[in-house]
Amino acid sequence: MKFNVSSKELFAQLQAASRVIAAKNSLQILECVLFDLKGDQLTLTASDGETTLRTSMSVDAAQGEGKVAVAAKILLETLKEFSEQPLTFHIDDQNFGLNITSANGTYSFVGANGNEYPEMPIEVGENSFEIPADVLLDAVNKTIFCTADDELRPVMNGIYFDLNEEKITLVATDAHRLVRYANVGITSAQPVNFILPKKPAQLLRQVLKGSDNVVVNFGAKNATFTFGQTVVVCRQIEGRFPNYNAVIPQNNQNKVIVDRQTIVNACKRVAVFANTGTSLIKLALSENQIKISAQDIDFSTSAEETIACDYAGMPMAIGFKAPFLIEILSSIASQDVVLALADPARAGLILPSENEENQDLLILLMPMLLND
Repeated sequence: MKFNVSSKELFAQLQAASRVIAAKNSLQILECVLFDLKGDQLTLTASDGETTLRTSMSVDAAQGEGKVAVAAKILLETLKEFSEQPLTFHIDDQNFGLNITSANGTYSFVGANGNEYPEMPIEVGENSFEIPADVLLDAVNKTIFCTADDELRPVMNGIYFDLNEEKITLVATDAHRLVRYANVGITSAQPVNFILPKKPAQLLRQVLKGSDNVVVNFGAKNATFTFGQTVVVCRQIEGRFPNYNAVIPQNNQNKVIVDRQTIVNACKRVAVFANTGTSLIKLALSENQIKISAQDIDFSTSAEETIACDYAGMPMAIGFKAPFLIEILSSIASQDVVLALADPARAGLILPSENEENQDLLILLMPMLLND
């Protein structure tokens, strides 16, 4: 086999594909990217056995057809040092030796028999919908941080997609936090749902940029995301996702409106002085102000700041885990945020003061017990 290809274009496609490859693989060949040349189309496939990415690109002066498995790390390390230039690939069909010729040199190494690469069939499920890539990317970005790493409850280790005739809803929770993202611009005639694992969700964050529309197809076991010349196939998480609407409080009457960046910065400064074991940060609410405080008795450190807000309810104090609160506030795009609270023992809601077009975002955070 022989073909010519742009160094930068191949590097970009290979970089996307290699993100699927696991650090440790049950099969050594899964450390490779499969090259499949047919006519003037080169298809690259990478997989970890559960998630597969397949992407195609055009090549020039192609001769012959066939498959070869190429060590991803070697090729990536070589390609990233090239400026934009044409590269010529010569592949020996007998011993799978690769010879890459550039303007200034030659690089040789040995691949593996592409026919030994595990077959990763792309199944067509009975359910599908189309979604703009920027909407899907935004939805995943706003939910993935709340996914869990829980071996006992694997359904919480991914993002739950819930579609009906009114909207699409994405939900993630780690039992301490829950985020619910809804978009009324994407609907399904029939109620359908699936759980997308964290790894393919992270992969989509990296490869969706610059794409137009994504066709999502899913059945009982697999989900497929198709955009441009790229297909991502992953195994769904099996199981029943918790009834998320049942845990979202409906009558948190104490509502605070505060500048998002102001409270984020204050929390970051005060959190430095929180107990390293609990990371507890206290919010004391009074008329039009929030006193944010933290202390670590063991090291005799403490801090407090008072910031302005819009609040007319009863004075109250509530504790939160500082990293969780900061991460939630940082994930919201609006200038102001709304904290809807009931009492110090019940879950608080954090919402943008104004939702983006077609969107409805809500984040729940469980409080921590205050000692005073």
